[in-house]
Amino acid sequence: MPKYYIWTIGCQMNKAESERLGSYLELLGLQATATTEEADLIVLNSCVVRQNAESRVINKLGALKPLKRLRPNLTIAVTGCLVNSKVDQLSQSFPHVDYFFKPGEYPPWLEKQGNLHTVVPLHPSPSTFVPISQGCNNFCSYCIVPYRRGRERSRPVAEIACEVKQLVHRGVKEVTLLGQNVDSYGHDLPHQPNLADLLVELNTIDGLARIRFLTNHPKDMSPRLIEAIASLDKVCEHISLPVQSGSNDTLEAMRRGYTVEDYRHLVAQIRSKIPGVALSTDVIVGFPTETEERFQQTFDLLSELKPDTVHVAAYSPRRGTIAARRFTDNIPLAEKKQRLNKIEQLQQSIAAEINRQLLGKTVEVLVEGKKKGKWYGRTRTGKLVFFTDTNDCLGQLIKVRIEHTSPWSLQGKIKTGS
Repeated sequence: MPKYYIWTIGCQMNKAESERLGSYLELLGLQATATTEEADLIVLNSCVVRQNAESRVINKLGALKPLKRLRPNLTIAVTGCLVNSKVDQLSQSFPHVDYFFKPGEYPPWLEKQGNLHTVVPLHPSPSTFVPISQGCNNFCSYCIVPYRRGRERSRPVAEIACEVKQLVHRGVKEVTLLGQNVDSYGHDLPHQPNLADLLVELNTIDGLARIRFLTNHPKDMSPRLIEAIASLDKVCEHISLPVQSGSNDTLEAMRRGYTVEDYRHLVAQIRSKIPGVALSTDVIVGFPTETEERFQQTFDLLSELKPDTVHVAAYSPRRGTIAARRFTDNIPLAEKKQRLNKIEQLQQSIAAEINRQLLGKTVEVLVEGKKKGKWYGRTRTGKLVFFTDTNDCLGQLIKVRIEHTSPWSLQGKIKTGS
């Protein structure tokens, strides 16, 4: 039986697409393997959102050259955001790669064409990603994604609901709906359903315990969506809301379409409607024209709003983006790293403070797996919890009493009688 190996880097969408690609290959009779040396087919699912990710992809491609020379019949394919419209140039740069195909599509040497998102994973985990839309229309000045994934395209509500029902039948308890901008979901479909409509539909599915979604865009998140999160019992109180910067000048240069005041007001609305909600956000430091004063504004905003999680990245220019054309990457790398470290230290202290409040509390955990002898899973608010138990807890909703907290995770014991 021929074997395949998929290497994945990048966002949750890449992970979802790799899972679906693997399931499709298994339906064709291929078997997964854990090593490139045993594989007859190797697929790299790439990311180029940051220079660090692109460098890792390039290094991985380079590492496959000797294997291809040793085994000329080995098939190597690349998908993900490295793949642009200039496939000829990619083929010249990486002649040992047999195929390049766009993210979310079927491999070109197979008969079936179209969107890979319609494949339902064969072996889903208790918490599984479900792509609901592809592409982005926003064109933030720093972002390469719209150029690689194209314009927004939504999947029909009925199609998504049917997939989630199949996933529940295969043991899934929680789904995370994915889109480059989930708040724009449905505007391109007949009758223009929106994300709130989709949540209402999925909330009725028997056997489904939890629903999450990401990523939101602050300029597009509607009051109706906030109301849906507050009122639907299966939708988790956990919202990803990237701010990117606390400076209005920087936000304008990023083409984000909102101000700091808009963002602050939106957070206040969310917290007033959804008590106990957990907020995560994304921040870019070292964007061109980000002075020390503008960086301090970002630091001060995070100190004020105290999000549960901050994903921080140093700006790296992406060829072809508006920012790469208009701005010089004028912040030294050492300064970017210093600013990144400051945000990470701030986030650590905020997360430690928030998590400390859960000490002695009982939380509901959806068990996703086992690491180093401990079961792990997440609360409705996205907190990572570890506990020990001799029983098979995979896929179960377990009540856990928290006995130790840290900025990154919680430790506890199963509550007696749960």
